[in-house]
Amino acid sequence: MSNQELRVLGQGDDAGECCPALLTAPLDEGQAVELAKVFKALGDPVRLRLLSMIASRAGGEVCVCDLTPAFDLSQPTISHHLKLLRQAGLIDSERRGTWVYYRLVPETTDRLAGILTRPAGEPLPDRTAPAGVAW
Repeated sequence: MSNQELRVLGQGDDAGECCPALLTAPLDEGQAVELAKVFKALGDPVRLRLLSMIASRAGGEVCVCDLTPAFDLSQPTISHHLKLLRQAGLIDSERRGTWVYYRLVPETTDRLAGILTRPAGEPLPDRTAPAGVAW
């Protein structure tokens, strides 16, 4: 991922226009580009684990000092992954003395959930899942 700043979904001049549910209307090119940036940030197992650790933490926030030991990676590498999650608008941070504390940005994850949610009452398509899909 490049060092460019990522726009947080649902913020900015076109808030509310970013991304309709994928199953209700096709995305235009700009919407797809913005949404892809967030999915790209989530497209790494380390970042997914970090996001999960932050989101599931009692009290809603976690110190970087508690995240780093969970991985067989250097502290700068963990900080890089956290930076990408922060740039994508998935987490926020606050420095307290020498430590940085991270917390989930629920508006972003709620927005992603809404984008991926099938409208209530819609029948499921009558087809089987593609081969190899096993979540």
